[in-house]
Amino acid sequence: MKNYLIVILLFIFSVSHAKSFELQGTLSNNQIISSRVLDYDLWYRVYTPPNYDELSDLPVIYLTDGQWYIESGRMHEEIDFLITQGKIKPIVAVFVDNRDPHNLKDNRRNKQFLGYDNYVDFYRKELVPHIEEAYKVSDRQVDRGIMGLSFGGLNATYFGAKGSDVFHMLGIQSPALHPVPDIYRYYEMRKPLPVKIFLSTGSKNDTEVHARRLKESLELKKYEFKYIEVDEGHNWRNWQPLLDDALIYFFGT
Repeated sequence: MKNYLIVILLFIFSVSHAKSFELQGTLSNNQIISSRVLDYDLWYRVYTPPNYDELSDLPVIYLTDGQWYIESGRMHEEIDFLITQGKIKPIVAVFVDNRDPHNLKDNRRNKQFLGYDNYVDFYRKELVPHIEEAYKVSDRQVDRGIMGLSFGGLNATYFGAKGSDVFHMLGIQSPALHPVPDIYRYYEMRKPLPVKIFLSTGSKNDTEVHARRLKESLELKKYEFKYIEVDEGHNWRNWQPLLDDALIYFFGT
């Protein structure tokens, strides 16, 4: 009887983790876009959902630190699983690598993500139009999102303030907001921007002070947002389990 129960438990475990091994959609190889705005090349990869050829006008989410969301977050697998389970609509995901594709030791995130207007313009004028030409994604602001963690969370917050004409959905994980101390004022001192926000943080030596302060700003202006605080630190034990929460909040069926 004991062995029988072990077999059953192993079967349940294997089924629950099958999403990690049987991707139904497609994840592209690295592709290069040469930016005139930034004056350098960038890498990106694109996830397309099952039955992509039969679909059109798909919502799209852009992930900064895209290589981490793939390698550590396995986000393409999470998206794929949620789509096949009918929990979210089919979407396209663009994973933008912040490293120099010609020198992977050169990580540009500390420049790109700290309130850099040219990085906003790169998305607005180059990357988003390029993706819309190459893939069957919607061209509506309401169907577009951007998401990041740590300084990438700051970047998503900044994109909301400076690029809400482009992005409706903001995924903000453990936002390290201190490099742009005025970021809160962008949300407090004007009418609410046309954005929908997922905001999360850990409570153990994470960015909880910044996240809670941003939450107050959003509450003040009655933004549409979801806030989650977990008993974790600044790590993937915090971020990865919340990916489905963010995806369902933005794209749930």
